Amino acid sequence: MTTAALEPRAGRRCNTLLNSLHATHFFSPELAEELAALGVTHPRAVNFAVRAAALGRVGAGTVTATFYNYKYELVARHVPAVWETASPKDVLAARARAVDASMRRLLGADAVVSDRMAEAARLALRAAEACSRSGRPLYAAHADLPVPREPHLAYWYASTLLREHRGDGHLAALLVAGLDGLEAVVTHTATGKGMAPKWVFATRGWNQDDWDAAVHRLRERGLLDPAGELTEAGVALRADIETETDRLDRAPYEHLGADGVARLTELSADFARAAVAAGAFPADLLGKG
Repeated sequence: MTTAALEPRAGRRCNTLLNSLHATHFFSPELAEELAALGVTHPRAVNFAVRAAALGRVGAGTVTATFYNYKYELVARHVPAVWETASPKDVLAARARAVDASMRRLLGADAVVSDRMAEAARLALRAAEACSRSGRPLYAAHADLPVPREPHLAYWYASTLLREHRGDGHLAALLVAGLDGLEAVVTHTATGKGMAPKWVFATRGWNQDDWDAAVHRLRERGLLDPAGELTEAGVALRADIETETDRLDRAPYEHLGADGVARLTELSADFARAAVAAGAFPADLLGKG
């Protein structure tokens, strides 16, 4: 395949759809049930455990650093204590069972064993061959895990690799832009594509005072206007962050090639639409309100 025709934002579009399918497990009842069976019942403990388990028995500092937009005090209430309840190995096994069950529920039994799923898995794993471990802790930790045999779990695993690879690069871009974790969330929410404030408060540990302080800092920098909307400089900064993230994440999609990226995007869009239609996400998850 040639990379000459790979459009600059093709990788971003493909990754967005892969991430949509990956993220469904965070909201699935199956995940809560599997972790509860291990003794982990608090929703935040579940979230920290399943995403950080590939890193091993890490502490609150490592989770805060690699997740970036969570308040340290919230993380420290659950990590590392969660590892005394359930080992990382057991959490990873429980996550795999939850993903298997939730994908079958959201996509249907026929879809998970279809030729289209097997094709998507092959393409996504091919793209992930060009991911780099350097400076990408969440990607690198997951890359050390074995590839599942079942096509739908292999596709989900590859989507995890590609999600975390882009995510790790995105954090580097945020650091260069001078945005801390909450400022990154506030500016993303201001685009209309980020998480609604009530979900930020419920899941990230921040409160209204924290939010207001971040808004004030961003106004001082000329990135938000008095109404909390992005200024011209704010829009430009967010665009620069995404462009730099694209640059840092281009290798997997160049490796797959334009035709492969287009096909993976097509397949991933179908799976993501089916999951959304099946109610994979809360209706009020995204937005400025």
